[in-house]
Amino acid sequence: MISNSEIKLIKSLSIKKFRDEYGLFAVEGEKMVEEALASSFEVVKVFRTEDIGEAAMSRISAFKTPSPALAVVRKPEDVGFKVGKGLCLALDSIRDPGNLGTIIRIADWFGIKSVAVSAGTVDAFNPKTVQSTMGALFRVGIHCCDIVRACKDVLSAGGKVYGTFLDGKDIYSQELPCDGEKPSMIVIGNESEGISPAVESVVSERLFIPPFPAGVQGSESLNAAVAAGIAVAEFRRRERFRSV
Repeated sequence: MISNSEIKLIKSLSIKKFRDEYGLFAVEGEKMVEEALASSFEVVKVFRTEDIGEAAMSRISAFKTPSPALAVVRKPEDVGFKVGKGLCLALDSIRDPGNLGTIIRIADWFGIKSVAVSAGTVDAFNPKTVQSTMGALFRVGIHCCDIVRACKDVLSAGGKVYGTFLDGKDIYSQELPCDGEKPSMIVIGNESEGISPAVESVVSERLFIPPFPAGVQGSESLNAAVAAGIAVAEFRRRERFRSV
């Protein structure tokens, strides 16, 4: 069974204010609940349609079509962004929950364990973001921080900060780090405004993902998550073929 107070609590978790206040978020779907249970995150309670009924599940679900399982999970402590070896991502005011979730999923696929996000980036525990990560949220560290400071820390550690720009250098012809010894940060900017001037000022390498064929007029730019996927894949490709 489920109590009215539990229903009220779970419904409130669709709002960031209450997620922050209670330190909790909700995940929906059998696969997502399994991912949560298998992770290091604390699962507070699991609710299943077979136990609480369809009507109650509809009341606590954040989606039009409720899933058969929902879990209330405790948010992990944000220990802050720390510079390490190899590749990491920084997100400068990504506003779309789906884009953020997809980027977290990309990070997980390509073995990136740390993603720095600006205060202007949508909450990683937003229901739509959580759902679009497809479980990657439980394996990738999300650190809300001052992106400019994070970039400077990477540079101070002898690494480089890469940003995607329409006037950058062709990513496929540039020398990219492939030994994983020094830190490398890829910055992905806001969906409509791109990388902010403050962050742009600390980017050491400007990259451009060229269209094909070159010089042909097409879309104005790439979706932020798509750009992140292409950029990360190119960095990892260099690493892979260096080790062969």
